[in-house]
Amino acid sequence: MIVVYPGSFDPITYGHLDIIKRCSKKFDKVIISILKNDAKKTLFNVQERVALIKEATKHLDNIEVDSFSGLLVDYVKQKNISLIVKGLRMVADFEYEMQMAMINKRLNKEVETVFLMSSSEYIFLSSSAVKQAARAGGDISGFVPPIVREAINQKIKGV
Repeated sequence: MIVVYPGSFDPITYGHLDIIKRCSKKFDKVIISILKNDAKKTLFNVQERVALIKEATKHLDNIEVDSFSGLLVDYVKQKNISLIVKGLRMVADFEYEMQMAMINKRLNKEVETVFLMSSSEYIFLSSSAVKQAARAGGDISGFVPPIVREAINQKIKGV
């Protein structure tokens, strides 16, 4: 079975990678798909995020990295996929993701969403928190792979 793990991944964190690794063991193929949202200000453009994710997941052979714009249900229909995977950290994630899952289901009855809880070591971790810590000069090495940390430092600090 092929699944889609969508998100902005700006940047990809160890929490995202935990979900990806766990999915790669359960499903035949995992498509990590980055939402192109021109209205959202991101640290990395889509091409940079694709490159960082490919590098961070290169040791997993059943991973594909892609991007899309528009509705997720249209994207999964185009790819002939009916299962979306979403990671959850806190109750607030559940409320938002459940709402999105119900909207997606209403838009396309064939689409199902499954939720994976973050491992306890990553339950606090978000891309926004990583960027905030990096901007304040914090050590983010425990939050993102080295290649991502270097890219963040180049973007934020000009290193």
